[in-house]
Amino acid sequence: MGIEVGGILGLVILIADIWAIVKTFQSSATTGMKVFWLILILILPVLGLLIWLVAGPSGRKR
Repeated sequence: MGIEVGGILGLVILIADIWAIVKTFQSSATTGMKVFWLILILILPVLGLLIWLVAGPSGRKR
C-alpha cells in the first residue's frame, strides 16, 4: 500500500548522487578529474558517493 523503505532509500541516494555530480562540476578540479568522479558516481552510486564525500574535489574555486 505505502511507499516501501527501499524506494525511499533509492530516492535519497539518487538525490545525493545528483548533488555530488553538480558539486563536482562546480569544483575547480581539472576536466579529467571531473570526468573520473562523474564516472565513479554513476557506476557505483553508493560507494562512489561515499568515496566522493571523503576524497572528492572541494567546491571552492580558486
